[in-house]
Amino acid sequence: MQPQPAEETVRSVIDIAKLSLTFETNDGPVHALADIDLDIGEGEFVSFIGPSGCGKTTLLRVIADLEKPTGGSISVNGMTPDEARLKRAYGYVFQAAALYPWRTIADNIALPLEIMGMSRAERSERIARNMELVNLAGFERKYPWQLSGGMQQRASIARALSFDPDLLLMDEPFGALDEIVRDHLNEQLLKLWDKTNKTVVFVTHSIPEAVFLSTRIVVLCPRPGRIYDVIESDLPRDRTLDIRESPEFLKIAHRVREGLRAGHSYDD
Repeated sequence: MQPQPAEETVRSVIDIAKLSLTFETNDGPVHALADIDLDIGEGEFVSFIGPSGCGKTTLLRVIADLEKPTGGSISVNGMTPDEARLKRAYGYVFQAAALYPWRTIADNIALPLEIMGMSRAERSERIARNMELVNLAGFERKYPWQLSGGMQQRASIARALSFDPDLLLMDEPFGALDEIVRDHLNEQLLKLWDKTNKTVVFVTHSIPEAVFLSTRIVVLCPRPGRIYDVIESDLPRDRTLDIRESPEFLKIAHRVREGLRAGHSYDD
């Protein structure tokens, strides 16, 4: 009998154990997160979904070292979030594109590279490469106000990718866009993920978006924010929007919806 090949181990990019976060306010403590256990492997696309106030963005901000946990542990690429931030281990895409209106699109993408002291030639090469990745080639000299909302968000993604981080953190980047544009950007983001093999952590309120994009969906519930369910997706990596009508897609979406209902009482 031939020996079976050893199962490939996936490197852990984010490791969270018993994490909690409490904000101290004038009205008393606010328990934002409690008892979070989560491991995210290299190359995964993981979405956080839950009702408003459940701690989705707060958890993303803890990973990015924009908030400090008050209990438990977290590592990012084997480092503390603070070390990961200083070593530029991740790119962050905010809900709004947050582009400087007085800088061209190319100059906005170049900003982190300028801060890093990268040479003009290297900056130009990276700008061109990343604008091509997000289908914005030819718009280098345009200003943000000359682009649509969807194009501005693509420029924001290109900026986050400009210094080639292994990890991409995305906080509802398409939430303010209309459904047609959002669908188009979802397809483009999947293609980008497939090309770059980045690890992506994505916050959303949309069940179809979470199911369409993700390899795993983390359902959070509030008061304080906790993980209610972690749902594995066996949808093929190469997928189009048509898959949203398939029984497999609808089954996962149903489980997400049931988790959201069970984890949140609307009578509170």
